[in-house]
Amino acid sequence: MWKAILSISIPVVINSFLQTMYNLTDTYWLGKLGTYELAAINLVTPLQNIVINMGSGITVAGSVLIARYVGAKRDKEAQSMANQVFACSMIFAVICAGLIFLFTPGIVAWLGAQDETLTYARVYMQIVILDMPFLYTVNIFAAIHQAQGDTVRPMFLNLGGISLNMILDPLFMLVFHWGVAGAALATVSAKAVPAVAAFCLLHRKEQAVRLKLRGMKFEAEKLKSILVIGLPTAIGGSTMQLGFLLMSRNVFAYGTQAMAAYGIGNKVNSTITLPSTAVGSAVATIVGQNVGAGQMDRAQKGYLLSRRMSVVFLFICGMILSRRAVSTAVVSIFSQDPEVIAMAADFLRIMAFWCFTNGVYNSTTGLFQGTGHTEVTMAVDATRLWVFRFATLFFCESVLHMGVRSVWYSVVVSNGISAAILFVLYHTGLWRKKRG
Repeated sequence: MWKAILSISIPVVINSFLQTMYNLTDTYWLGKLGTYELAAINLVTPLQNIVINMGSGITVAGSVLIARYVGAKRDKEAQSMANQVFACSMIFAVICAGLIFLFTPGIVAWLGAQDETLTYARVYMQIVILDMPFLYTVNIFAAIHQAQGDTVRPMFLNLGGISLNMILDPLFMLVFHWGVAGAALATVSAKAVPAVAAFCLLHRKEQAVRLKLRGMKFEAEKLKSILVIGLPTAIGGSTMQLGFLLMSRNVFAYGTQAMAAYGIGNKVNSTITLPSTAVGSAVATIVGQNVGAGQMDRAQKGYLLSRRMSVVFLFICGMILSRRAVSTAVVSIFSQDPEVIAMAADFLRIMAFWCFTNGVYNSTTGLFQGTGHTEVTMAVDATRLWVFRFATLFFCESVLHMGVRSVWYSVVVSNGISAAILFVLYHTGLWRKKRG
């Protein structure tokens, strides 16, 4: 069982890490420029993620629907669906990129940015949002290939993109002295190259499922299928990111340095917890397969083993990272500002100490997703941010007067409560009830 968990988790970890490296690379080099530049990118990242998550609904739906046709050996239908998904995603990407470009100045001002931070955030966002068509092209490539059981080509495509980004970031930002605009242009360029490669590969005639856009007509039935499957994912993901955007607004009230520290802490923590997130995906797959085969005990065994693996891994890593010397050394990679380093290290220590709760959260989320109870995970996800996190933030700020540490504790408390709720829900046996 543990071999099955690792065989599914490892490719997910690699792909997720490669995606995360785009932001980590920008964060590293922006930290060399200054605190205002670093705060600017961290302020608008949730806005970018809202658009990405909305579009991910289309690609998730595409992957599921194409996989169904491939499994039924209906290659022509799979190809038609691939064309529908690609066309929808491109239309969505162009419209969203245009709207965000126009409304960015107002959104950044509403978030509380002023002077240099406002200018940097506006410039970065208006340039980096132009990568949406390229990002969705690569995502569609991954969806089509993963639906056919191929996860290697998408991984190498992402590897090529991040390698290019690591070269272009210092070149554009420091050598050409383009600053924040250089970081955004490097990201757009690094995604454009693999997107062109993906587009060409998707047109190869020898592929069973390929793009053939000439003469394509939209099919109402397929569009309805994309909407039915993709809309919940889009709404759930974008709603979460909207909450993160509001959190950024609350953090920025404490100043530019707090915003920079918040962004660094979150990015480092998300990198550490990637394996746990991947194990959660593996749980969903393993549980789904065993439930379909009527082997509920084996599904439970896979969940329990995955939960133990995640909790032990995160507990050990968390104990190491929560040491002051370690956390300070890690965040110092991304900033040279002593106050930013101190706040980011404090945030990271608190999150790392309690990050083992993510192991319970991710694995149990995978259990409920694998059994088809996605309404449970969506409800807990929404409550975690919109109720527990904001309530804890209000209490710590207004009652305990903890200042910027109110933000730090709102994150760990909301994560811990949500993990506990999922743990209790698991013991109710709700996941055993058939759905769909």
